[in-house]
Amino acid sequence: MSISTPAAHKHVRAAFEAEALQHLDTLYGAAMRLTRNPATAEDLVQDAVLRAYQHWGQFQEGTNCRAWMLRILTNTFINNYRRKTKEREILDHEETGAYGSRFFCRDTARQWACPEHNYSERNISPVIASALERLTPEYRQVVVLSDLEGLAYREIADTIGCPIGTVMSRLFRARRVLRELLRDHAQQWGLAAA
Repeated sequence: MSISTPAAHKHVRAAFEAEALQHLDTLYGAAMRLTRNPATAEDLVQDAVLRAYQHWGQFQEGTNCRAWMLRILTNTFINNYRRKTKEREILDHEETGAYGSRFFCRDTARQWACPEHNYSERNISPVIASALERLTPEYRQVVVLSDLEGLAYREIADTIGCPIGTVMSRLFRARRVLRELLRDHAQQWGLAAA
Protein backbone atom coordinates (compact mmCIF):
# COMPACT_ATOMS: atom_id res chain seq x y z
CA MET A 1 0.00 0.00 0.00
CA SER A 2 1.53 3.29 -1.06
CA ILE A 3 1.40 6.29 1.25
CA SER A 4 0.64 9.51 -0.55
CA THR A 5 2.56 12.54 0.54
CA PRO A 6 1.42 16.12 0.08
CA ALA A 7 4.13 16.56 -2.56
CA ALA A 8 2.95 13.49 -4.47
CA HIS A 9 -0.65 14.68 -4.26
CA LYS A 10 0.40 18.11 -5.51
CA HIS A 11 2.24 16.50 -8.44
CA VAL A 12 -0.79 14.37 -9.37
CA ARG A 13 -3.08 17.38 -9.16
CA ALA A 14 -0.76 19.48 -11.34
CA ALA A 15 -0.53 16.70 -13.93
CA PHE A 16 -4.31 16.30 -13.95
CA GLU A 17 -4.89 20.03 -14.31
CA ALA A 18 -2.37 20.32 -17.14
CA GLU A 19 -3.57 17.28 -19.10
CA ALA A 20 -7.28 16.90 -18.38
CA LEU A 21 -8.75 20.29 -17.56
CA GLN A 22 -7.81 21.74 -20.93
CA HIS A 23 -10.63 19.63 -22.41
CA LEU A 24 -13.48 21.16 -20.37
CA ASP A 25 -14.98 22.99 -23.37
CA THR A 26 -14.98 19.78 -25.41
CA LEU A 27 -16.55 17.88 -22.53
CA TYR A 28 -19.23 20.52 -22.08
CA GLY A 29 -20.07 20.46 -25.79
CA ALA A 30 -20.40 16.68 -25.74
CA ALA A 31 -22.46 16.84 -22.55
CA MET A 32 -24.82 19.38 -24.13
CA ARG A 33 -25.32 17.07 -27.11
CA LEU A 34 -26.06 14.17 -24.77
CA THR A 35 -28.33 15.94 -22.27
CA ARG A 36 -29.72 18.94 -24.23
CA ASN A 37 -29.87 20.85 -20.96
CA PRO A 38 -27.19 23.31 -19.74
CA ALA A 39 -27.58 22.56 -16.03
CA THR A 40 -27.59 18.80 -16.57
CA ALA A 41 -24.61 19.13 -18.90
CA GLU A 42 -22.66 21.02 -16.24
CA ASP A 43 -23.48 18.34 -13.68
CA LEU A 44 -22.42 15.62 -16.10
CA VAL A 45 -19.10 17.35 -16.80
CA GLN A 46 -18.51 17.81 -13.08
CA ASP A 47 -19.22 14.11 -12.41
CA ALA A 48 -16.96 13.03 -15.27
CA VAL A 49 -14.09 15.28 -14.18
CA LEU A 50 -14.40 14.03 -10.60
CA ARG A 51 -14.38 10.42 -11.81
CA ALA A 52 -11.37 11.14 -14.05
CA TYR A 53 -9.49 12.68 -11.13
CA GLN A 54 -10.32 9.73 -8.89
CA HIS A 55 -8.99 7.34 -11.53
CA TRP A 56 -6.14 9.49 -12.81
CA GLY A 57 -3.69 6.74 -11.91
CA GLN A 58 -5.27 4.59 -14.64
CA PHE A 59 -4.56 7.15 -17.36
CA GLN A 60 -1.58 6.15 -19.47
CA GLU A 61 0.66 9.13 -20.06
CA GLY A 62 1.25 9.78 -23.76
CA THR A 63 -2.18 8.51 -24.84
CA ASN A 64 -5.11 10.65 -25.96
CA CYS A 65 -6.37 12.37 -22.81
CA ARG A 66 -9.25 14.02 -24.67
CA ALA A 67 -10.57 10.64 -25.84
CA TRP A 68 -10.11 9.19 -22.34
CA MET A 69 -12.07 12.07 -20.81
CA LEU A 70 -14.83 11.77 -23.43
CA ARG A 71 -15.09 8.04 -22.74
CA ILE A 72 -15.49 8.76 -19.01
CA LEU A 73 -18.12 11.42 -19.77
CA THR A 74 -20.03 9.04 -22.05
CA ASN A 75 -19.86 6.17 -19.56
CA THR A 76 -21.03 8.48 -16.78
CA PHE A 77 -23.96 9.63 -18.92
CA ILE A 78 -24.92 6.06 -19.80
CA ASN A 79 -24.65 4.88 -16.21
CA ASN A 80 -26.74 7.81 -14.98
CA TYR A 81 -29.32 7.15 -17.70
CA ARG A 82 -29.54 3.47 -16.79
CA ARG A 83 -29.80 4.32 -13.11
CA LYS A 84 -32.61 6.82 -13.74
CA THR A 85 -34.42 4.34 -15.99
CA LYS A 86 -34.18 1.65 -13.31
CA GLU A 87 -35.33 4.09 -10.61
CA ARG A 88 -38.30 5.10 -12.77
CA GLU A 89 -39.14 1.43 -13.34
CA ILE A 90 -38.96 0.69 -9.63
CA LEU A 91 -41.13 3.69 -8.74
CA ASP A 92 -43.67 2.78 -11.42
CA HIS A 93 -43.85 -0.76 -10.07
CA GLU A 94 -44.13 0.54 -6.53
CA GLU A 95 -47.09 2.71 -7.47
CA THR A 96 -48.85 -0.22 -9.15
CA GLY A 97 -47.93 -2.57 -6.33
CA ALA A 98 -45.91 -4.89 -8.57
CA TYR A 99 -42.98 -5.00 -6.16
CA GLY A 100 -44.87 -4.33 -2.98
CA SER A 101 -43.18 -4.06 0.38
CA ARG A 102 -40.92 -7.02 -0.47
CA PHE A 103 -38.66 -4.79 -2.54
CA PHE A 104 -37.68 -2.12 -0.04
CA CYS A 105 -38.87 -0.47 3.10
CA ARG A 106 -40.13 3.04 2.39
CA ASP A 107 -39.20 4.29 5.89
CA THR A 108 -35.67 2.96 5.55
CA ALA A 109 -35.33 4.56 2.12
CA ARG A 110 -36.33 7.92 3.58
CA GLN A 111 -33.96 7.49 6.51
CA TRP A 112 -31.02 6.75 4.18
CA ALA A 113 -31.85 9.55 1.74
CA CYS A 114 -29.80 12.12 3.63
CA PRO A 115 -26.39 13.72 3.01
CA GLU A 116 -24.81 11.83 5.87
CA HIS A 117 -25.50 8.58 4.04
CA ASN A 118 -22.77 9.34 1.49
CA TYR A 119 -20.29 9.56 4.33
CA SER A 120 -21.42 6.35 5.98
CA GLU A 121 -21.52 4.65 2.59
CA ARG A 122 -17.75 5.08 2.29
CA ASN A 123 -17.22 3.54 5.73
CA ILE A 124 -18.21 -0.07 5.28
CA SER A 125 -19.60 -1.82 8.34
CA PRO A 126 -17.69 -4.79 9.76
CA VAL A 127 -20.53 -7.13 8.76
CA ILE A 128 -20.32 -6.06 5.11
CA ALA A 129 -16.52 -6.05 5.13
CA SER A 130 -16.60 -9.60 6.50
CA ALA A 131 -19.03 -10.69 3.77
CA LEU A 132 -16.77 -9.13 1.12
CA GLU A 133 -13.78 -11.00 2.57
CA ARG A 134 -15.66 -14.28 2.26
CA LEU A 135 -16.03 -13.82 -1.51
CA THR A 136 -13.50 -15.38 -3.85
CA PRO A 137 -10.90 -12.86 -5.07
CA GLU A 138 -12.45 -12.75 -8.56
CA TYR A 139 -15.90 -11.97 -7.19
CA ARG A 140 -14.64 -9.49 -4.59
CA GLN A 141 -12.66 -7.63 -7.27
CA VAL A 142 -15.68 -6.97 -9.51
CA VAL A 143 -17.94 -6.04 -6.58
CA VAL A 144 -15.41 -3.51 -5.26
CA LEU A 145 -14.83 -1.98 -8.71
CA SER A 146 -18.53 -1.81 -9.55
CA ASP A 147 -20.40 -1.18 -6.32
CA LEU A 148 -17.79 0.67 -4.26
CA GLU A 149 -15.71 2.43 -6.92
CA GLY A 150 -18.57 2.99 -9.37
CA LEU A 151 -16.85 1.72 -12.52
CA ALA A 152 -18.90 0.70 -15.55
CA TYR A 153 -18.72 -2.87 -16.87
CA ARG A 154 -16.41 -1.86 -19.73
CA GLU A 155 -14.08 -0.04 -17.34
CA ILE A 156 -13.96 -3.08 -15.07
CA ALA A 157 -13.27 -5.36 -18.04
CA ASP A 158 -10.42 -3.09 -19.16
CA THR A 159 -9.07 -2.85 -15.62
CA ILE A 160 -8.95 -6.56 -14.86
CA GLY A 161 -8.30 -7.70 -18.44
CA CYS A 162 -11.24 -9.98 -19.11
CA PRO A 163 -14.32 -9.92 -21.41
CA ILE A 164 -17.26 -7.77 -20.39
CA GLY A 165 -19.50 -10.86 -20.27
CA THR A 166 -17.21 -12.38 -17.66
CA VAL A 167 -17.45 -9.20 -15.58
CA MET A 168 -21.25 -9.26 -15.75
CA SER A 169 -21.37 -12.96 -14.87
CA ARG A 170 -18.99 -12.60 -11.92
CA LEU A 171 -20.86 -9.55 -10.65
CA PHE A 172 -24.20 -11.36 -10.85
CA ARG A 173 -22.85 -14.39 -8.98
CA ALA A 174 -21.01 -12.27 -6.41
CA ARG A 175 -24.12 -10.24 -5.64
CA ARG A 176 -26.13 -13.44 -5.26
CA VAL A 177 -23.59 -14.77 -2.74
CA LEU A 178 -23.57 -11.45 -0.88
CA ARG A 179 -27.36 -11.41 -0.79
CA GLU A 180 -27.30 -14.76 1.03
CA LEU A 181 -24.46 -13.76 3.35
CA LEU A 182 -26.14 -10.48 4.28
CA ARG A 183 -29.78 -11.61 4.44
CA ASP A 184 -30.03 -11.29 8.26
CA HIS A 185 -28.16 -7.99 8.24
CA ALA A 186 -30.50 -6.60 5.56
CA GLN A 187 -33.58 -7.70 7.51
CA GLN A 188 -32.21 -6.04 10.64
CA TRP A 189 -31.91 -2.73 8.76
CA GLY A 190 -35.29 -3.09 7.06
CA LEU A 191 -33.77 -3.59 3.63
CA ALA A 192 -35.28 -7.04 3.05
CA ALA A 193 -38.48 -8.81 3.89
CA ALA A 194 -38.38 -11.03 6.96
